[in-house]
Amino acid sequence: MAGAPVRVVGSLGVAQTLAWGSSYYLPAMLAVPMAQELAITTPAVYAAFSGALVASALAGPVAGHAIDRWGGRIVLVGTNLLFALGLVLLGLASGLWVMVAAWMVIGVAMGSGLYEAAFSSLVRLYGRDARSAITGITLIAGFASTVGWPLSAWMEAQFSWRGACFGWAAIHLLLGLPLNAWLPRASAAAKADGSQEEDQSAEISAEPAEQNRSGMVTVVLAFVFAATWFISTAIATHLPRMLEATGMTLTAAVGIGALIGPAQVAARMLEFGFLRNVHPLLSARLATLAHPIGAVVLLAAGPALASVFAVLHGAGNGILTIAKGTLPLALFGAQGYGARQGWLMLPARIAQALAPFLFGLALNVWGANALWLSGAISVAAFGALMLLRMSPVPSQVRQPS
Repeated sequence: MAGAPVRVVGSLGVAQTLAWGSSYYLPAMLAVPMAQELAITTPAVYAAFSGALVASALAGPVAGHAIDRWGGRIVLVGTNLLFALGLVLLGLASGLWVMVAAWMVIGVAMGSGLYEAAFSSLVRLYGRDARSAITGITLIAGFASTVGWPLSAWMEAQFSWRGACFGWAAIHLLLGLPLNAWLPRASAAAKADGSQEEDQSAEISAEPAEQNRSGMVTVVLAFVFAATWFISTAIATHLPRMLEATGMTLTAAVGIGALIGPAQVAARMLEFGFLRNVHPLLSARLATLAHPIGAVVLLAAGPALASVFAVLHGAGNGILTIAKGTLPLALFGAQGYGARQGWLMLPARIAQALAPFLFGLALNVWGANALWLSGAISVAAFGALMLLRMSPVPSQVRQPS
């Protein structure tokens, strides 16, 4: 694999699988039993999880700056400790406020230990050569729900939801932490890798026109990432209900939903192979069109072509996940990548936190026609990407941090 050793991609990919499975995918399996034992409502658990996503948004820029300065290994190892602490607190929760506090700790760990931190760690190590490595870890971590949901369900059935939380905490300490600790030291890798052409400490001023362009690109990417994360979270949360609104049975809707994961992985394999030499801006533009095309097909043809919607949505989402790492690298370069990623993804995390509630309201009012809303948002993201050109912003343009 160009740029990054297979060992690095493999260990980071597995660590990311564990991190996603024990955080983002945790409420789907544990929210109901957690709410029942704590004598609170299930929506209260999801509200606490939304608060965790907001906490992750606020933690992102700080974590990104730390990765730029010290490298990803120390930050990612620290997040394993934070994940473990938050999960232990969650397993010990006896009421609403301890549960909320536990989710806030997990949220900080998410903001400094999920994809953005992993992407930043790879860019800190390998500079512009990190694109294939970014794709590689998303290929592995694309199975996070496939691993996380069954494992959480098994631990809950065997040991209760509290035991599941303690089990995930142990996995972070016994497996996730050593995997992240196995990453190379950033300073050594940067010295050995000639592709790290930017000096992280360089203080070179840019022309005002280029500074303005850099600011415009930042705003556009922040909007695109917020729009696409809103859609992916909304569909992930409400897909069965949305498909039922088209006339499908729940069993059929769940079966159709199962196509999204394989479609995501297939699209990432396409990005890793055929599209690896294509500018990520072009692949991102194509990916933003996949959801609205699928929505039009589903609304026009009904349940008969629901599988087309699932495949298109999954494929587009799979490539856009990679684009969140590769687009800033292609357009800005490696200098200051971590802090920039944190700021770019802050609106996206907030949009992600709001998506289940807002799209749920749209489903209540419009039924399946709520897809016109998500489709319009995706088309707006495509239009925003069309404002950008493929030539990179000069590397001397510095991102405030």
